[in-house]
Amino acid sequence: MNKVMTYPGHLRAITVLGLPLIGGHLAQYAIGLTDTIMLGWYGVEALAAVTLASSYFFVLFLFGAGFGLAVMPMVATAAAEENETSIRRSTRMGLWLSLIYATVMMPLLWWSQPILIALKQEPQVAETAAIYLRVAGWGLFPALLVMTLKSYLAALERTQIVLWITVVAAVVNGLTNYALIFGNLGAPELGVMGAAIASVVTQIVSLVAVVIYAVKALPEHSLFQRFWRPDWEMFMSVLRLGVPIGLTTLAEVSLFAISAVMMGWLGPVPLAAHGIALNLASATFMVHLGLSNVATIRAGNALGRRDRAHLEKGAITVTGMSLVVSVLTIILFLTCAEPLISLFMEFDDPKRPEILLIGTGLLAMAALFQLVDGAQVIALGLLRGLQDAKVPMVMAALSYWAIGIPASYYFGFVQGMEGIGVWLGLVLGLACAAVLLMSRFWLRSVREVGEVPA
Repeated sequence: MNKVMTYPGHLRAITVLGLPLIGGHLAQYAIGLTDTIMLGWYGVEALAAVTLASSYFFVLFLFGAGFGLAVMPMVATAAAEENETSIRRSTRMGLWLSLIYATVMMPLLWWSQPILIALKQEPQVAETAAIYLRVAGWGLFPALLVMTLKSYLAALERTQIVLWITVVAAVVNGLTNYALIFGNLGAPELGVMGAAIASVVTQIVSLVAVVIYAVKALPEHSLFQRFWRPDWEMFMSVLRLGVPIGLTTLAEVSLFAISAVMMGWLGPVPLAAHGIALNLASATFMVHLGLSNVATIRAGNALGRRDRAHLEKGAITVTGMSLVVSVLTIILFLTCAEPLISLFMEFDDPKRPEILLIGTGLLAMAALFQLVDGAQVIALGLLRGLQDAKVPMVMAALSYWAIGIPASYYFGFVQGMEGIGVWLGLVLGLACAAVLLMSRFWLRSVREVGEVPA
């Protein structure tokens, strides 16, 4: 019979496991933030192009990341069952699927310009974004492999190394951007192309570091021994869990990507303001995402032990922690909007007043969706830990695509609210997802885990 952990015990455990994961996500966010700030210094047009290109890249990346994310609950459950063979098998097939997916997606990154033009982006912005993607696209291979290996390590509660590898990557990215965008440290001035090269270099450094650690610290799993040998049974298991996870993530990220497309219809300045506001909102979302990862790991462990009491108390604790973060973020965004937005621009930029005006309004909308954004990602983390992915995928797709995107278009363009209207649609889509996914977890999924101990 499992011992019931108290709420303070859950709080301590989530904090110890979660802080490095949150730090790792923030360090990962810092990589994108560095690109945004430095390109904002370089020029508004460059910032608009890379905002568009990054949205395009991450739509493809985050769908493929579903295979890496599937590895996390599978390894966590196998670890609770002390099944080291399943740990190795699931991680290895996650790596296989990541490589296959990146190979299939590479043409969409190489020939992105006509796709962006078809999405009615300004020709010059689309051309510059395509130049970026032709180089940055190669980073899809190491990025997906890193995602899988980080999920493997996090599921084994080796979160400190996940943090430090990401911190090193952020430093490498900052230095390489500084050199190649502006032509510093004896390097050529490459602008947008320099940011793309820096992105690929950063991802390769991350991959080398995480592979070395996995091989040296966990030799008993022999992840890369006879790596070429197929394991079709586990391949299909990871595929079955990874595809709905990837599609769920795709549904959410495409909501934001299409919002970037809509903002692009309004012009480069609104698109640049959108990029700044979205980067600020993303910083706080990284905290919720780290807590969501903890929810996945601990729910996976509870599933392996068939311990419903552990699952329920842990879920209540992690949801409460996310709520506190949301309230603090709302206060920050509503009281410090202008100083935060100013971090992304030169003081004498002629377009600064217009970007500040638009960005302040968008950040107020970002404050509105903090509560629902945090709730939906925590619910997804808990459901993934229980390997419940298919129905949540449908719920997410309905919320983001049937409600969020049409609402963004309606309020932004039919009602003439422009950027504020586009972001209002985001709020509605996320709110619907939060209600549906939380209901799914508490009314059904949690009840399928073993009985509560006396």
